[in-house]
Amino acid sequence: MGPLSRDAWAQRLGAFRASPSAFMAGAEGEDLGRDLLGDLRSEKLSEQTKVSLLALSLEYPAQLWPDVSAAEVAATSLLDTLVLLPPRPSALRRPLLLAATTALAAGGALGPTSGASCRLLPLLLGLAAGSDLGRGFVPASEQRPLQATACECLRELESCKPGLLGGSLGLLRGLLGQEGPVQPLSLLLALALRNTLVLQSRVGAGLGGLLTDKVSPTGGGPWDWTLVEEGDGRLQPQAPSWPAAEEGEGERSLTAREHSPEEARELRAAVIQLLDTSYLLTPVAQAQLLWLLGWALRGLQGQPPALFKPQLVRLLGTAQLTLLHAVLALKAAFGEALFTAQDEALLLRRLTLAAQHPALPPPTHLFYLHCLLSFPENWPLGPEGEEAAPLLLGPQLCRGLLPSLLHDPMALLARLHLLCLLCAEDEEEEKGQLPSPRHYLEELLAGLRQRAALDEGPRALATVCFQASYLVTRCLAGQPTVLTPLIHGLAQLYRVRPMLASHFVDFLDQVDSELREPLKVVLRQEVVSRPGRDEALCWHLKMLAKVADGDAQSATLNFLQAAAAHCMNWDLQQGLLRVCRALLRAGVRGGLVDLLQVLARQLEDPDGRDHARLYYILLAHLAGPKLGVALGPSLAPPALASSLVAENQGFVAALMVQEAPALVRLSVGSHGVKGPLPVLKLQPEALEPIYSLELRFRVEGQLYAPLEAVHVPCLCPGRPARPLLLPLQPRCPAPARLDVHALYTTSTGLTCHAHLPPLFVNFADLFLPFPKPPEGAGLGFFEELWDSCLPEGAESCVWCPLGPQGLEGLVSHHLEPFVVVAQPPTSYYVAIHLPPNSKLLLRLEAALADGVPVALRTDDWAVLPLAGDYLRGLAAAL
Repeated sequence: MGPLSRDAWAQRLGAFRASPSAFMAGAEGEDLGRDLLGDLRSEKLSEQTKVSLLALSLEYPAQLWPDVSAAEVAATSLLDTLVLLPPRPSALRRPLLLAATTALAAGGALGPTSGASCRLLPLLLGLAAGSDLGRGFVPASEQRPLQATACECLRELESCKPGLLGGSLGLLRGLLGQEGPVQPLSLLLALALRNTLVLQSRVGAGLGGLLTDKVSPTGGGPWDWTLVEEGDGRLQPQAPSWPAAEEGEGERSLTAREHSPEEARELRAAVIQLLDTSYLLTPVAQAQLLWLLGWALRGLQGQPPALFKPQLVRLLGTAQLTLLHAVLALKAAFGEALFTAQDEALLLRRLTLAAQHPALPPPTHLFYLHCLLSFPENWPLGPEGEEAAPLLLGPQLCRGLLPSLLHDPMALLARLHLLCLLCAEDEEEEKGQLPSPRHYLEELLAGLRQRAALDEGPRALATVCFQASYLVTRCLAGQPTVLTPLIHGLAQLYRVRPMLASHFVDFLDQVDSELREPLKVVLRQEVVSRPGRDEALCWHLKMLAKVADGDAQSATLNFLQAAAAHCMNWDLQQGLLRVCRALLRAGVRGGLVDLLQVLARQLEDPDGRDHARLYYILLAHLAGPKLGVALGPSLAPPALASSLVAENQGFVAALMVQEAPALVRLSVGSHGVKGPLPVLKLQPEALEPIYSLELRFRVEGQLYAPLEAVHVPCLCPGRPARPLLLPLQPRCPAPARLDVHALYTTSTGLTCHAHLPPLFVNFADLFLPFPKPPEGAGLGFFEELWDSCLPEGAESCVWCPLGPQGLEGLVSHHLEPFVVVAQPPTSYYVAIHLPPNSKLLLRLEAALADGVPVALRTDDWAVLPLAGDYLRGLAAAL
């Protein structure tokens, strides 16, 4: 088959990019790489199309060349195509170099046995050196761009095979002093120097004459792979940071051998040469260069960090974040060997003032705060129990960085972290001075708790409050003067807003025992001091299940006995039983026996009675250790269990509510418009016989009032069931998603629960008609409604497409119950009541063949987009 046309390739590449894995698995996938390589030499395709093909090979090398042999063949073909290019300028030379490099690197074919590698490496090195390769290979106009591209390719290969360019350090160093692209050469030399130092130090060898020997890049000799083979090919990633974990074998070995005076002199000269030209690089490239050289010289004997001092003086006032990050990395690497006390104070003041700038975007602001938090002198030093060095960041310096309730959550938490560092110093409040950091911290936490206690406040406010409390406990653990007010403040927060019980449970799981145990005590006291009929009973039971233990048994049992009379629904009964289970595991026996007997007789739900009876049996027959094992999380039978438990595993399983696949399907039927509320008509269908079915519905958020459960005595497959009516009570006229939970009994007697697929309440499901006006008064009634919508409401105009049935068919099919005035077939006035108290009015007039303009008015502006989407979709629904 001949070469494909441009349009054919465009279609083929589009199909590949849409789903590369699916395309490669298809019939055309096997030939894609071969066709791409072949058509690169076709004269029928333009250079622009060929560049698009090469771009594909750069983006998806693993899919096009999936193994070593395919990558080797691809690189060889790409190099052959490069050599065959005419001597005139071409846009293909640089993409071909990049594609050949990518194929070898991504396909794992780079190595001494690869013919393509042996061709590519001397070619790249010759191009980087600006050498004359003969035959007009490099036109003069392309020499500098190709030189930069060759350096980038060599840097990529050096990253894949550290030590690959160890024998070319002298050549690269000589090139840096000549005319050429400074940035690619500088980064290439720095990377090769860093890798060579690490690998030579691992084997105990020196640099020898590597920095002075200038090998001929096109001499025709074999490439030296010795240093690559001696290394393991795994060095630290090229990221500008020095975590403590980087103190690995490779870095420790840098200090194992001191270079000879001549080697140290040449190395120092190479580093100075790179640093002197660094100001010509972009900020990102400068940061990378400083990191590479810093890593190369870190801990190396005979190479003082003072080499970086001129760059440090130049960069201390930089406004570039990447360069500031590089300076901080040098600070972490060399510490006091490079930075004086004045440098540290200047840098810290620079960070502090920059973080206070009001025009900073949030990511930059958080970066400065992170730098302040990570500054080594901002962490107290010294063994535990001894006096630590004071913080370099004092209260006066960071007065403008104190957190405020007006900050966004991320900035507030970062500033709070700084405040905790100041509080760790435990400085006394001086007379006439501002309040101490500890006093400010207490006021801030009190303000966060006050916001979290607001009725119907956003969940985000409570989340930030607990995040801040956790941060304080982590930073100031062991300081009772901070933790005691925090515990009492959290207890007061629960007293005001018990619905935050879930946040308290998560918080207790995260903090250590120093705060957890006293907080559990005060929270338990808050719960048991409430009357058992409290409207927040479900939250109290959830909290008590977390904090109940063997202490204060009498008060806890009294609360449970009072609450049992008010646990009328399944959720409350399960919460009550979870508290009983927690008391069982804590070893409480006395009054719990009487409570379980009462629950086994009085609970309305049979599942709850069965659980209470099971707990009573376990409590009566098992000793403490065995009871704890039986109630533990493991499902395996305990080795020391009594015979009663061992013989009744099936009985216990029968009493538990089992999670099972859904055996019932629900579908939404036609919409009824009778009655004061919208009603969703559900059609159930059973896959197996089920009994005592209870369907529970929950709506995310506060869009609707809580929905009543629906009960069905029996459902059998193949037997028609009556529709189920679910009344809806919207709090605002908006669609919603209903999460459905089913509780039922199987024919084998097991009680099961399952999650059903969600149901969706559409906008049209909320439509209700207005009361019908007297005969002949429809137009006046509609005009009165129309005028009442403004000025408080909103109006708009929408184009409603019409299907083949026209306007009359659309109205009769969708809007018939809501028509107030009708002049068929051209004009209809429609009035729709949207619960709880909104209205939507439509004027459909002057219909055309393909659609009709619809004028809308409503007293609720939020209805307009919903109404527009509904009208535009009517024709498609016919």
